[in-house]
Amino acid sequence: MDYIVLYDEEGNESEFEIIATLEVNDIEYAILLPTGEDVDEDNEIESETDEVEEVYILRVEQDENGDDVLVGIEDDDELNDVIAAYEELIQEESN
Repeated sequence: MDYIVLYDEEGNESEFEIIATLEVNDIEYAILLPTGEDVDEDNEIESETDEVEEVYILRVEQDENGDDVLVGIEDDDELNDVIAAYEELIQEESN
């Protein structure tokens, strides 16, 4: 599993699991799930909650150095297209 730490506007960090990446209309997207988990010194994961939280969908872009940058999606049509593609991916994997 791949994990990533993101920072909000106030500099607070949150850990997310990258549960999927997919391409829609030649644009890459990352589907992130907040972990709600702590990792101890033995790299064992301890869950804080068993509740399922909402996923975050972010567009993957490259900065001027060619590094991946995750960007929020503000266009509702774009977001709906990615949600539909993700739901189709889930459907295919469950069959």
